[in-house]
Amino acid sequence: MTKKEAKQRIEKLREIIRHHRYLYHVLNKQEISDEALDSLKHELLMLESQFPDLVTQDSPTQRVGGKPLERFKKVPHAVPMLSIEDVFSEEEVGEWENYLKKLLVAKPADLEYSMELKIDGLAVSLIYENGVLVRGATRGDGRVGEDVTQNLKTIDSIPLRIDQFKIPLTSLEVRGEVYITKKDLELLNKERVKRGEDPYANPRNLAAGSIRQLDPSVAASRPLKFMAYGIVSPPSSLQGSHSEEHDFLKALGFVTDKTARVAHATSEVIDYWKDMAKKRASFPFEIDGVVVTINANKLREALGVVGKGMRGVRALKFSGNQTTTRVQNIVVQVGRTGAVTPVAVLNPVKVGGVTVSRATLHNEDEIRRLGVRVGDTVVIERAGDVIPSVIKVLKDLRQGKEKEFFMPQDCPVCGSVLVRSMGEVVLRCNNKLCGAQLRKNLHHFVSRKAFHIEGLGPKIIDALLDEHLIANSVDLFRLTPGDLIPLERFAEKSSNNLVESIQKRKQVLFHRFLYALGVRHLGEETARDMAEHFKTLEAVQRASKEELEVVEGVGSTVAKSVYVWFRSKENQQLIANLLAVGVQIQRNRSFTNVQDDSLRHSERSEESHQRKTFVITGSLESMTREEAKEMVRERGGVSSESVSKNTNYLVAGKDPGSKLEKAQKLGVRVLSEKEFLEYFNHSVENNNQ
Repeated sequence: MTKKEAKQRIEKLREIIRHHRYLYHVLNKQEISDEALDSLKHELLMLESQFPDLVTQDSPTQRVGGKPLERFKKVPHAVPMLSIEDVFSEEEVGEWENYLKKLLVAKPADLEYSMELKIDGLAVSLIYENGVLVRGATRGDGRVGEDVTQNLKTIDSIPLRIDQFKIPLTSLEVRGEVYITKKDLELLNKERVKRGEDPYANPRNLAAGSIRQLDPSVAASRPLKFMAYGIVSPPSSLQGSHSEEHDFLKALGFVTDKTARVAHATSEVIDYWKDMAKKRASFPFEIDGVVVTINANKLREALGVVGKGMRGVRALKFSGNQTTTRVQNIVVQVGRTGAVTPVAVLNPVKVGGVTVSRATLHNEDEIRRLGVRVGDTVVIERAGDVIPSVIKVLKDLRQGKEKEFFMPQDCPVCGSVLVRSMGEVVLRCNNKLCGAQLRKNLHHFVSRKAFHIEGLGPKIIDALLDEHLIANSVDLFRLTPGDLIPLERFAEKSSNNLVESIQKRKQVLFHRFLYALGVRHLGEETARDMAEHFKTLEAVQRASKEELEVVEGVGSTVAKSVYVWFRSKENQQLIANLLAVGVQIQRNRSFTNVQDDSLRHSERSEESHQRKTFVITGSLESMTREEAKEMVRERGGVSSESVSKNTNYLVAGKDPGSKLEKAQKLGVRVLSEKEFLEYFNHSVENNNQ
């Protein structure tokens, strides 16, 4: 190949590779396989190796390379990378709008706002000259950053040149966020743990640490991504609004926020903020709020800067998952299995959207590890709906009045001596008649995943125990309306309703019955697997430890616990009494032998006994996703969180997200909510024949 021919081939290869980069990262499309694209990149690399003088700095082959630096160069920002002032409530958004209207000379009737996600990553600036990326820098102190060009070039979602659309720009500065997805962090951490290394703390720290490595190969080895959020230069005259900047950036080949919207009132801003907060966990990356910007560029610039941020921009933050507060006291609670748990009583504080006044300290070893004392200032963390945990003590804030805590030697409820078995970290009360354990066991017995007795919560259970109307779970089914009327807030109608609700739950699925018994170590999923394996209560009662261990998910610890529990005469009597008062155990209905004519679907005979796997995605109108999953499991199906070739059905509600696209690619049957409910009605009918 002549040099002229090589040059033509190289230019064509670069153009094609850039085209597929744009399709993949910006449009979420893929015309050729990864392997085919890698082959094109390899051919380009070979040609450039043969003709090194044809290599240009914007070539796709230059994403990885360069010698490690001794240090980063400091580079000034022509336009400072300003901070964004945070707001946390609807009231603060309203105050901000009133503040802006007072400042504006021309008073607009309504302000227009651009809204987008606030990704928790590393803010960077990209400078393009004549369409070619020439410099990338970190924010630094806002005025001076560090030159990290070589590291940023390793990120596929950052275009190395932007002239493919023939836009006549001599200079362009783009700003955005470098991040790592939650899934990629999880995969990286699994590998690190396998190698005996400490896992990375969070996606943001990993993204920032990767970009601030002196060796570009480190950044190249990590799955970094980039999302653009604004144009700094040329000035805003190029685009009239911030929302138009997003359109322009996408046309240039940058990934932008697909959820970005324009609002014409602060009420719409609040709706967007609340909607994104609900969907927060579903995004592939971490977000900690939404950025709200005066959409008109000239108007925003006219408002100017105060302190370190623009008056016309605010970050409307979500409720944090961590906060600080003080420990008022440390108490202990006795659980249904006798486990004694220390709990920190806190100065009430808002975390994760709710006000909390208690946080678990887990066990005695954890208290010693943290060094927590009564009176300490602590960091607490809340994940999901679970009780918050104390994760750190701010010892530098101690005043000398803090008091050390020691676990009690006796049960605070029944006075029995607490024991710590070999290999365990918890103290335990082994008195089976302990009042605290009885209460917790009854709370567990009526809970949603057990007998699910509606209207019978912990407060009513406690009241029934305090009035000596019940002594155990069997007594619940013996209650009459007359027993309940003396209780506070119970009239004739409410008493009748509760008794009726209890009686309705006498028929219970087998796995729910097993779970309701409160056998130590026997969780909901294991109870389900055990019910599926043994089919009947009698089979479980007769099973040896070896037979129990055959069940999927049952190890030696669970097998021993179940075996011992069912051989206790006291527990055998409890089961006999439950059956005597009319409790009926039903086998889980399944999808076996269902010929689903309504969906024009039939099972091959060799597959007719396989359990169907469902994935639920999006929001459903008639039920929550958890209720839909429970419906699947109760009928013997499998509810999965991820779509794969083994998925039988994807149930798509409103806003189904990427799972729908993946299901369609894999040829997985997609059901609407209506079709999902019809399927169940059909399967129930078949199973009742």
